[in-house]
Amino acid sequence: MHWTQLLSDRRLGADRAERPQSRGWARSDFERDYDRLVFSPAFRRLQNKTQVFPLPGNIFVHNRLTHSLEVSCLGRSLGNIVGEVLSERYPSDRETPFRSGISAIVSAACLAHDMGNPPFGHSGERAISAYFGEGPGKRWEPLVRAEGGRWEDFLYFEGNANAFRLLTHQFRGRRPGGFALTYSTVASIVKYPYSSLLAGGKSKFGFFATEEETMKEVATELGLERRTASALSYARHPLVYLVEAADDICYQIMDIEDAAKLHILSREEAQGLLSAFFSEAELREVQQGLRHITDPNEQTAYLRSKVINLLVEEAAGIFLDAEREILAGTFSGSLIHHLEPRTKAAYEACSQTAYARIYRAREVVDVELAGHRIFTALLDQLLEAQLHPDYQYSRTLLSRVSSQYEMGQSSMYGRIQSTLDYISGMTDIYALDLYRRITGMNLPAV
Repeated sequence: MHWTQLLSDRRLGADRAERPQSRGWARSDFERDYDRLVFSPAFRRLQNKTQVFPLPGNIFVHNRLTHSLEVSCLGRSLGNIVGEVLSERYPSDRETPFRSGISAIVSAACLAHDMGNPPFGHSGERAISAYFGEGPGKRWEPLVRAEGGRWEDFLYFEGNANAFRLLTHQFRGRRPGGFALTYSTVASIVKYPYSSLLAGGKSKFGFFATEEETMKEVATELGLERRTASALSYARHPLVYLVEAADDICYQIMDIEDAAKLHILSREEAQGLLSAFFSEAELREVQQGLRHITDPNEQTAYLRSKVINLLVEEAAGIFLDAEREILAGTFSGSLIHHLEPRTKAAYEACSQTAYARIYRAREVVDVELAGHRIFTALLDQLLEAQLHPDYQYSRTLLSRVSSQYEMGQSSMYGRIQSTLDYISGMTDIYALDLYRRITGMNLPAV
């Protein structure tokens, strides 16, 4: 793969003869991607979607929106470091936008990376997979397979694949190319660039069967290396590694801070986990800064900021050292997997604590249990309504669905996908409210 082709400012859905519109403007086409995402309704809805903890009461913790903004900030920093070094590494390649392009692409892709996630955090993805794998949805498998549909798209439902669909699919009333982002930004969110046929028990893939042709178009434009001849699979776009690192750093470190605010971890535990990232000399310097801060939450925040800065610089260095392998498609694992021993040990300690103490906390488990019940009811009733659209109740229920979601398709695969499009776009609050209304638990005020 080659940087000159990988950093393409051509837009998905644009005519091949059409040139980017913003040449000479204050904004590059990659910066326009960022702005287009920020001003979209789908991005705004992230403010009412769970990140890990339930939507906040008296204590504010992260939701999908704040998480995405913070990931984007880290992505911009990673892109700045990498872009600056690559511009010096390839001084004769003046047409390739290393400095102006990489940070803008990565920050935009970071904004979009969670836009396809359903309500209730990762428990929402698990609830959908459970519905089709071991719940009432299993009854649709023979019908989907008989008509040639790809059941694995639903069995291993993945928010990353749904983000690719959201950003690229021409929903009813939308322009060709969906959000019509640049090819480079679109490719930089595809963390798992292969179809659900290769997902297996990992439950990770990058695009649905309906978006395979779009993925082929993106890969051809950017020169992504094809991996397998049968099921569609590609090497990652190199900038995916920076988007992934920004996400990994953000959620792992910010979850520790949020857990301390919610008293799931003590302040001493949280600060001990964060302090372990530093050498003795670095820790003495950090402690000098802490002497001027007396508020416990601010002390934790200061430590967190120092850890994030350390991880960003180290991840960027790993990327630059492995550039040749990344471009060849032979780099293995994430950037975080290649941290130096002390940093990696501290990161893994945070990860182990998060899985043992945070992600299994009662508040988080309660969200998962509620989400499972809500998704089962919504999927059941919306799919039954599409199978019997002439029933009076079906017409009433389907009238609530925006026309862009194209309910009432002829295939069972299409009916399921349009239902998932609708549900995935919901906020936590909207999904809960709709569940209460269709089950009779809540009535409109009279």
